[in-house]
Amino acid sequence: MTARARETLAACDVVAAEDTRVAKALLTHLGIRARVVAVHAHNERAAAEGVLALLREGRSVALTTDAGTPAVSDPGALVVDRVRAEGHPVIPVPGPSALTAALSASGIVADGVVFAGFLPARGAERKRRLAELAAGPWAIALFESPHRIEATLADLHAALGERDVVVCRELTKRFETIARVPLAGAAAWVRADPDRSRGEFVLVVEGRPVEAAAAVDPRRVLEALLAELPVKQAVALAVRITGAARNELYAMALAMKPGRQRG
Repeated sequence: MTARARETLAACDVVAAEDTRVAKALLTHLGIRARVVAVHAHNERAAAEGVLALLREGRSVALTTDAGTPAVSDPGALVVDRVRAEGHPVIPVPGPSALTAALSASGIVADGVVFAGFLPARGAERKRRLAELAAGPWAIALFESPHRIEATLADLHAALGERDVVVCRELTKRFETIARVPLAGAAAWVRADPDRSRGEFVLVVEGRPVEAAAAVDPRRVLEALLAELPVKQAVALAVRITGAARNELYAMALAMKPGRQRG
């Protein structure tokens, strides 16, 4: 908790919190008496209107989440969008960030980083997201929870191939650990020690060399996508991944899936 964050909470009339119980405990610890209202993933749309009503009355509102930065894979983006659209200022108050901490401590050298948030839990959407990430040359940063960490590391290896991953656990907290391991053995590395699967994770995967990214085989990409998607969607995504001409990919897809409807 920075001095600025403490001062901001003390100065605001209302604290909009992901979990009011967590926020009240923090405010009590800091000796701050402010009204607390709930803004979480299940009520954010309605809660945004409540925040706007407070701002129209001239009140100041602080937006907080439990264990992360508001609107970064946490609730808050909709509130921020509605508040700014109505002409009210939105002022970020920086604090500890798991994402920037992971990037700075990873040792991964890259021209750019794609932040993927949390991957979809399962199914076609998860495969599609992994295929998109695999196509780019950039390093990848993503969040993961303890009960899915092993499966995610295994899926990353299957989609991205032989790269290193930096596994960052409980960043900025008491049991912080950071380890760089090959993706091929990352799931086994986590499984080898029960403590390694506890807490919240940031994963930073090294990028693929540009020359390797340029060698993406359109046929292999289409085969993977057609296994889960209709022809039209598979072709559209394959164009984005490979950069190949749409007409060529469409003809290839129809040859792979004879009898499928055109369009």
